[in-house]
Amino acid sequence: MSEHDEADQTAARLQARLAEVWNVPVAVQGLRRLSGGASRHTWSLEAGPVGGTPQPLILRCDPPARPRPELMALERAALTAAASVRVPVPRVVDHGDGQSGGEAALGQAYLLMERVDGETIPRRLLRDERFAAVRPKLAREFGRILARIHSIPREAVPGLPDGDPLEQLTAMYRALDEPRPAIELGLRRLAENRPPARPAAVVHGDFRNGNLMVNQDGVRAVLDWELVHLSDPIEDLGWLCVKAWRFGSADPVGGFGPRDELLEGYAEVAGIRPSDDELHWWEVFGTVRWAVICRKQAERYLSGADRSVEFAVLGRRVCEQEHDILLSLGATGPGAVPDVLAGWEETEPAAPHDRPGAGALLQAVHGFLTEEVAAGSDARLRFLARVAANAVAIARREALLGPGHDQVHQARLAVLGCADDRELAEAIRDGSLDGRWEEAVDTVRRSIIDKLAVANPDYAVQPAG
Repeated sequence: MSEHDEADQTAARLQARLAEVWNVPVAVQGLRRLSGGASRHTWSLEAGPVGGTPQPLILRCDPPARPRPELMALERAALTAAASVRVPVPRVVDHGDGQSGGEAALGQAYLLMERVDGETIPRRLLRDERFAAVRPKLAREFGRILARIHSIPREAVPGLPDGDPLEQLTAMYRALDEPRPAIELGLRRLAENRPPARPAAVVHGDFRNGNLMVNQDGVRAVLDWELVHLSDPIEDLGWLCVKAWRFGSADPVGGFGPRDELLEGYAEVAGIRPSDDELHWWEVFGTVRWAVICRKQAERYLSGADRSVEFAVLGRRVCEQEHDILLSLGATGPGAVPDVLAGWEETEPAAPHDRPGAGALLQAVHGFLTEEVAAGSDARLRFLARVAANAVAIARREALLGPGHDQVHQARLAVLGCADDRELAEAIRDGSLDGRWEEAVDTVRRSIIDKLAVANPDYAVQPAG
């Protein structure tokens, strides 16, 4: 089904459902798919009684191919419980499991909420002048909000997932059956330096820049509760500080401020101040977790389940998180990686083919995506155009650098007696290279630099924070 047809069908079904809920004829208008949201479809719309004033709403739906009604019900319960402890969240208007009664009206699990005014796009929040005054206050405010989330009574959100987070992360990684040296380094450090666990609390699971609605006064709403679960509460604080959510800023708390501000804000409400060591452990955990999630999401493309360019490019972002794992372990530092495309000049195509050559054709496609499609009025199309342009740039760099990188990498592995990355990863895991630890780590570091040179040269120079 095309996105246009999906929108028309969803609008018609939602109109019928709201007429039932509100007991009046309803008009739904302006339904449009929002950018982002790899796991769910998110729509913006307005709805209200025919002839009346419509209200702005947000609709979140499970993709038809991946129904998870139990998680949608969990998210609804979490939103209600969070509101009861003064966490800013959108008001729930309606929800359905897509399976029974009137709640099956949309044909899929859904959650309909009020649309809260504000900004969620991280680069705007971190750079636009209109947020300059509120930015220094946000790290402390995040701490206070997280403490309130962690005060939610467990019984208020029945059915919360729990379990040992490190065991679960390790199991998710190993289920991919793709041993990766950098992730093995991170998992070893986590296992060897784990702090004592705090009593499990309700945690948001994805509290970060991008899931927080902010205006010039502060946080307006905490969004996307689909990963809510029971865990050590410091998990949320560490996830917020993961470097990926700073979007190039040097400030570790979502790009907005120092860790001390976050911890002090948390202590104001919770009455306890987590230690720096606890926060660091959970920050490393979050970095490894995001690396594994990126690789897992890419599997949706690789398996053929979802051929979205978004999932395809996620697979090439894993090296960014591998770089961040080494940063968090003190095994590397920020540094410039030259972009082979800077100053690139076209080479003659191989005979008998005509000009322009393959590189120039890819460059033309890249320009079309960035200068024409990404300048259009459709927000989701603009987003996907930028993702597609990144994919084209990656392909161009790999064509230029890939063969040389392969030869050099094989030589590095041979020095360690490893045939491939799988053997290196397993040697790091079982300790058989502990006597040559620095050599092994240096091999991992150099391979990640090569991967970044193809996937995203600019990432390596970002501050460690």
